[in-house]
Amino acid sequence: MKKHLKLISIVLALVMVIVAFAACGGSKGGSEDASGKAADVTGANAEAGSEAADADFKVGFIFLHDENSTYDKNFIDAAKAAQAALGLTNDQVMLKTNIPEGNECYEAAAELVDAGCDVIFADSFGHESFMLQAAKEFTDVQFYHATGTNAHTANQPNFHNAFASIYEGRYLAGVAAGMKLNEMIDAGKITAEQAKIGYVGAFPYAEVISGYTSFFLGARSICASATMEVKYTNSWYDEALEKEAAKALIQGGCALISQHADSMGAPTACEEAGVPNVSYNGSTKAAGPNTYIISSKINWQPYFELIINAAKNGTTVDADWTGTFATGSVELTELNETVAAAGTQAKLDEVKAQLEAGTLHVFDTATFTVNGAKLDSYMADVDSDANFEKDTEVIYDGYFHESEKRSAPYFDIIIDGITVPQS
Repeated sequence: MKKHLKLISIVLALVMVIVAFAACGGSKGGSEDASGKAADVTGANAEAGSEAADADFKVGFIFLHDENSTYDKNFIDAAKAAQAALGLTNDQVMLKTNIPEGNECYEAAAELVDAGCDVIFADSFGHESFMLQAAKEFTDVQFYHATGTNAHTANQPNFHNAFASIYEGRYLAGVAAGMKLNEMIDAGKITAEQAKIGYVGAFPYAEVISGYTSFFLGARSICASATMEVKYTNSWYDEALEKEAAKALIQGGCALISQHADSMGAPTACEEAGVPNVSYNGSTKAAGPNTYIISSKINWQPYFELIINAAKNGTTVDADWTGTFATGSVELTELNETVAAAGTQAKLDEVKAQLEAGTLHVFDTATFTVNGAKLDSYMADVDSDANFEKDTEVIYDGYFHESEKRSAPYFDIIIDGITVPQS
């Protein structure tokens, strides 16, 4: 559709040029040089043409929820920041919120195409098949999708996946948690054996498992006696269930709570119970001033600016892109010094420098065991298929190479020290 519109625009423009030339009677006045060739158009008219072309550019965003979800709010904030940084008007940026992981996603994408969007981005794992469907149909539009697994094998030039090495950010958040647990032990509030972390997870997916495992390893690098109990809500966003899960973990003896779920349920439960909390996707300090410590998050603004500029300039973006500390994509929110243990910021700076230098690896196989044994090999399901076949060796050089074979996490191992619900 967009190709047809652009072709019609070109034809109309050519007709207007011919008519304008005829109206001038073919004169060799200011529109031609001494050789009789048309002179370059410069100055105000060219600038106006450029501005008109820019004004035609549009980008569309599809979000699973709205700003009440910490997950979606993180994306929405990044989209608005990218808009401001690139000088796009409100007419050029279209946001669709509360789009389910169903055919509604395809319909939203088709509507954005009809509205003239050159770039369309969706933020939730379950959106992927519908975004790929749209990409195959509307081949002159670039489609981008967060957390997906198929772009690196789909061979669809206008379809892309993206994620970030957030496991490194979660590891750092875990370091802050470990510092807090040690402070509580030193103060006599808990014993070393009571250094139990509760974790509210959405689903037993690799993305969630990778997240809570990296968080746990960060905490245990500081507090060696730390253990973790996980409860799944089987929903990305359910405030009641998330609060209920957090309260159950607290009642079960957990001394600190973290999460990979999208509402304020867990942070609210922590504030009510006076239990330290490490959140995700943004600061929850306003809701938990007495319990919130820190949050890790993916900053999507650099990626949004990358894909928008690529579309405007006609350049390409990797089919499968992984953001890092270096790209500005992995961040920690400001530390709540009134709750965090003394010395936490200095320790975070030290560990972050090691991660950036490559002298520390989050999933170093010397730091964890599975059923009492060290892992020397692991075949991960990197190239997604219907049978979830393990296809790629990911342990070598002494560590599990997360998010290097594709952007979306594939660490799905339950390590010793972490208790999960029995299926």
